[in-house]
Order: sequence, then structure tokens, then C-alpha cells
Amino acid sequence: MSDIETRLFRYFVAVAEERHFARAAERLGITPPTLTHQFKKLERELRVKLAKRKGNTRVILTEAGQRFLPRAREVLRQAEEAAAVARGD
Repeated sequence: MSDIETRLFRYFVAVAEERHFARAAERLGITPPTLTHQFKKLERELRVKLAKRKGNTRVILTEAGQRFLPRAREVLRQAEEAAAVARGD
């Protein structure tokens, strides 16, 4: 079983939704180099390429990235739900 940090799922989803590393980094409140580094870390952990850059700015999800996106969103939803249950919300 992989021990992927929830934060990496959040970073991936932001890049997938923004289709741009700098905009995703701004949305997340981190620097673009930090986001790029963490995104590559996720790809290494999964041993698959999730996205490719198109030109200097645009990001396109690979087939693996497209398959991973709904599951990453589900992981984040479940993590939020678990936190809410623990808080008694």
C-alpha cells in the first residue's frame, strides 16, 4: 500500500483543474517550484507520469492522470468527511 500524503492529492487536483502550475501554486498558496517538486514526488511514488506540459505554461493530463483525477478527488472528499466525523460536525 502506498503512503501518499493527502497534500499531494490536493496539489494534483489543483494542477488538473487549473491546467497551469503557476495558477495552481497561487491557488494553493505555495511557490511554483515547490508545487513542481511535490508533483514530481507524487509521480515518483506512483511510478507514472500524470501530466505533461504543452508549451511553456499549459498542462495536459496523461491517460494515467485522467484515470487518477476522480480517485484523487474521492480521497480528498473522504478525508474531509472523516475529519468532520471526528469533529462531530
